Amino acid sequence: MNPFSLEGQTALVTGANTGIGQAIAIAMGDAGAHVICAGRSSCEGTVGMIKSAESLPLDFADPMAAKDTFADRQIDILVNNAGIIRRDDSVDFAESDWDDVMDVNLKAAFFTCQAFAKAALPRGTGKIVNIASLLSFQGGIRVPSYTASKHGIAGLTKIMANEWAAKGINVNAIAPGYIETNNTEALRADPDRNKAILDRIPAGRWGQANDIAQTAVFLAAPAANYIHGAVLNVDGGWLAR
Repeated sequence: MNPFSLEGQTALVTGANTGIGQAIAIAMGDAGAHVICAGRSSCEGTVGMIKSAESLPLDFADPMAAKDTFADRQIDILVNNAGIIRRDDSVDFAESDWDDVMDVNLKAAFFTCQAFAKAALPRGTGKIVNIASLLSFQGGIRVPSYTASKHGIAGLTKIMANEWAAKGINVNAIAPGYIETNNTEALRADPDRNKAILDRIPAGRWGQANDIAQTAVFLAAPAANYIHGAVLNVDGGWLAR
């Protein structure tokens, strides 16, 4: 048996319409999984790039959006990738921006994991991969709700692993570094910011979405069966600097 194969598995990837989520969905499909591509925006473009896939509309502005998703079919792998960000100085940050980000990034992630676990615990098997951030460890600037939510994702990953590891569910997270996506286009286009970022990264390059995607496949595969509660930095060495 190939320990890196997802053959015969069904994976749900949230925020699969673009960027890291899209790359994860495609990589899961390439590893043999049937992929459910979930998101607020249409995921049909992603579905078209995967051998066995389907689209599922889910808007995590409602933190309970996925509460019934796992009840009527077996889903073996959950990747919580959907997320939003709001930017402003902490002294001016609006309550609505705080609530919007926390609802999508943290509350929805927890209750989606809970719904998954309710279905998976009786089977005694399942894999959850949460997408954390470098801001699960660092403070950043002008993104207080995002930073709080990603610190929260790291904590939730650990508590759920503590409760569910002995019951057959692996819960882990990936903390991406600076990745070439639409979200970082402005940073890469600014010569000063781009240089400052690259100077800090030991690997000397921006990450690719596929760097995160392949790590997600590993954490979802049998090869990672004894990994529980880890927040794995995929950052080109950024945090080691």
